[in-house]
Parts: sequence; C-alpha cells; structure tokens
Amino acid sequence: MRAALLLLLVITSLLCLARAQNQALMDYLEQRLLAIENRISTWHEQTNRYAHELREFKQQMVGLLENQDKDREFMRTELSGVGTRVDRMEREMDYLETQNGAQPCVDVDEKLVEQEVTVVKEKNKAKYSKLTECRDMISSIKAMKILKRVGAPKGMWTKDTGSSSARVYIFNGTSEDTLYEFSSVRDFTASSGLSRGKAIQLPHPWGGTGHTIYNGYAYYVREGDEFQVIKYDLRNGSVVDSVVFPARDHVPVYSLTPETYIDLAADEEGLWAIYATRENENSICLAKVDPVTLDIVQMWDTPCPRENAEAAFVICGTVYVVYNTQLASRSRVQCVFDVSDMVTNDDAPLVYFPKRYGAHSSLKYNPLEQLIYAWDDGYQILYKLAMKKKLEV
Repeated sequence: MRAALLLLLVITSLLCLARAQNQALMDYLEQRLLAIENRISTWHEQTNRYAHELREFKQQMVGLLENQDKDREFMRTELSGVGTRVDRMEREMDYLETQNGAQPCVDVDEKLVEQEVTVVKEKNKAKYSKLTECRDMISSIKAMKILKRVGAPKGMWTKDTGSSSARVYIFNGTSEDTLYEFSSVRDFTASSGLSRGKAIQLPHPWGGTGHTIYNGYAYYVREGDEFQVIKYDLRNGSVVDSVVFPARDHVPVYSLTPETYIDLAADEEGLWAIYATRENENSICLAKVDPVTLDIVQMWDTPCPRENAEAAFVICGTVYVVYNTQLASRSRVQCVFDVSDMVTNDDAPLVYFPKRYGAHSSLKYNPLEQLIYAWDDGYQILYKLAMKKKLEV
C-alpha cells in the first residue's frame, strides 16, 4: 500500500514537471512568433515607404524628361532657324563675292598700265602664238544651278566639249564600266535616276573621275600596273586607241579626290592631262595631249600644290585648281597656271564656288557654253562663268 502511494506521488510529480516544461516551451514559441510578426510588420512598412518614394522619384523623372524633351525640341527649332539664317547669309556673301571683284589697293597710272600691257604682249607674243590663240579667262561665277542628285557621291558628268551636241554623259562612281548617255540636260533632269539613259558598256572599267568627252570620243583612264588613256568611239562602240601615260610613279592628283590619278580635260585648244608623280608629289603637273594619236605634246610642272585640292579644269590653256577653303563649305580657285605665261596667281580674280555639300569630285568646262559641269556629293551642278580677256587689266 505504501509503495503504491509512493509510485503515485512520483507519477504526479513527473506530470507536473512535464506540464511546467510544456508551458515554458509554449511561452518561448509565442515570444518568437511575436518577434517574427513584429519584423514582418516592420519590413512591410519599410517596403510600402520605399515603394511610395520610388513612385515619387519616378514622377519626378517623368516630369524632368518631359521638360528635357520640350527643351530639346525648342533648341532644335532654334538651331534650324539659325542654320537657315546662316545659309541665307552665306548665299548672300557668295553672291556679293561673285558680283564684286577684288579692288586694287592703290591707284595705278593709266599710262603705266598701258606700258605694262604692251611689255607683256611683246614678251609673250612668240610663245603665245605657238601654244594657243585663245585669250579668255574667268572673271567670276555668274550663276549656280543644282539640277538633281543621282548616283554615287563621286562621279563626273559633261557634254561633248568639242561639238554642239546636246547629249549629256554620266560617269557614275570612281570604278565602273557603264557610261550613261541622255539626249539632253532636260531629259537627264526629268529622268528618275539613270533609268532613261542609254547604257554604254565600255570594254574596260574606268578609274577615278578624270574623264572627258571630246569630238564624239570618250577619253578615260584605265588603272592597273600602268595607267592607260583609252580613246573610245561613241558612234560605233569601239576602242580607237590606247596608250600608256608616259609619266611614272603616279600619285593622286588631288588630295581630296584620291581616286583620281589622271584628270583629262578639254578646252578651246584641245585635250589636256592633269596629273602628279612621286618625283614632284607636292605639286600638280600639266600635259598637252594630241587627241588623235594620244601622244604627249608638252609637259609642265605647275606651282599649284596637291594638298587640299579637290578638282581642276582648263580654259584657254590655263589650269584653274580649286581648293576647299574650310570656310562655310565653299571652294575657291587658289592657284592658276597659264602655259602662255599671260596669267599668274597675282592676276587671277578671286573666284569662289558657292557649293553646299562635300568636295567637288570633278569640274568639267564646256567652252561652247562657258559652263562648268560639277559633281558634288552626288549632286549635278552647273556653274555659269563670266569671262574676260587675259590681258585685260
């Protein structure tokens, strides 16, 4: 009986101890859960605050971006207006420069001028009569007309400079073999691209932009181990003659048109070749070419530098080299060389070409029209020239 009571007492004690331990564990767990709930509540509050701040920041950024877009549009409008005004001013400057020649700095006695002219005439009479009878030179650019934009950025277009034919010829690009012929300038202007032109397949591809059309023949340069001048008959579609240009170690004749090594030109006196060699690589050279046999008649070293030159043309035996002035996107004749020694750089007038695009890749003079056919960044342009006599002072 006593043993049973003792056992019951032990069991009761154990049960009480277990109940106390369970209560302590439940209290601990409840405290931990309360702590976790407090943390979750804190995180939730922080998340809501961060989300609110992010929304406010987003609204601020949207407002700033909208203001920036408005400011950008305003600046674009202002710059467009400024560009229009600058362009208008440049055109007015070009017009004034082409209309007003450079004025002398001092008065010159008329008798002294007459004596100097007489001396020049006597000095050049023998040599002049042998080389050329043409005495015209540029006075100014009278007008400029942009016809259209077609083809590659670089190319050449011209009429036949030795005849009164109205046909227009297009050399598109600097290394092609298809020449396009149009019946007239109007037909070329009205055409969509080159689609209405007559495609003439040349037997050899040309190199550069130094080609010309003269008396029914296309004269162009074929590049390879040696530079060949090709004479192609446009009437029967055949090569009449070809010769290797006698100069060696060619370098590009114009630094701004490095694809052109020989620039063929035709004027009142016939066919010319403008070129440069490594022997005299800083300056441009000139050669008179027999248009029938392609023989070189005579060669000259000119004082005109290649640096910053973009193109050149020949009028009455005088080569005019055009340079990019880096001023308002204009070109200027800055060097002339006359084979008859009647025109010097000091005598040459101030001639600006009011271009608005890149550099001229070709300038071809037509003596019958007194026009220059120019190719400027894919634009085909006509320049009308005002002329005067070489000995006119």
